[in-house]
Amino acid sequence: MGETRQNPWTILEILRWTTGHFQEKGVAEPRTSAEVLLAHTLGISRLDLYLRHDQPLTPEELARFKAFILRRRAGEPVAYITGHREFWSLDFKVTPAVLIPRPETETLVSSVLEVLKSENGKRKTENGIDWALEVGVGSGAIIITLARELPEMRWLGVDISGPALAVARENAARHEIAGRIHFLRGNLLAPLQPGPRFQLLVANLPYVPRPVWEELPKDIKDFEPQEALLGGVDGLDLIKPLVQAAPGVLSPGGWLALEVADGQAPKVAALMAETGAYEQIEKIPDYLGIERVIRARRRGDY
Repeated sequence: MGETRQNPWTILEILRWTTGHFQEKGVAEPRTSAEVLLAHTLGISRLDLYLRHDQPLTPEELARFKAFILRRRAGEPVAYITGHREFWSLDFKVTPAVLIPRPETETLVSSVLEVLKSENGKRKTENGIDWALEVGVGSGAIIITLARELPEMRWLGVDISGPALAVARENAARHEIAGRIHFLRGNLLAPLQPGPRFQLLVANLPYVPRPVWEELPKDIKDFEPQEALLGGVDGLDLIKPLVQAAPGVLSPGGWLALEVADGQAPKVAALMAETGAYEQIEKIPDYLGIERVIRARRRGDY
């Protein structure tokens, strides 16, 4: 970035320069990174960057943007720099304590809504209240989105990370949904009393196999929490015990929905079948055609 310019940088000029710079340095999604960081610097939308393309940057704005450029060039994800990520058209706070929500995870949300919305008003629950559970809440993107979409239900979220739960609680308050979500700290189902009480158990647990983890790009491997990604040698270290234990907390007819990695769906479906506790075991593809979600129902006669 030239230091001897006589005239201030305009939005369009600095956007073009930054995109080219990111391309030269091998930064992923150079144009999107430049747009999001510049919009964040100026406190405007990405669309406004083009509507106000000839607006000059002040020296203070330019200095802030330069700092963001250096962080992104070093590999830091855009979401951690801005502190925000959009999911299901909602804005969520993110920090390095939580995994950055990804578009493919919206498949998990839609797969849950597909079955629960069709059953609305048909379920028989104690005291007329439906309870749902998420294991591994992270930023809270999944549980908060589902709580907003399914206002008749009450929710419990469990995570082993205290800092992650703090982010999830803040996001729940920001989206005015905190009154219907209770958060507990613990590993998998350990904090819960046994007994069938949940109509839904949803989870996006760490599922990246060790060999895949070793090859992840820098902006994931070096910045996002390893404990939220790495799932052991085959990626199933946490998924296996959850599949086996979930029938103990699901009501008869309750649903289990899990996000899995590319290639894991057949293995997880087989694990479910082996327990004898599930029926209607389904593999659901994401927008790229990858079998991303396994959805199954607890047998009523189990």
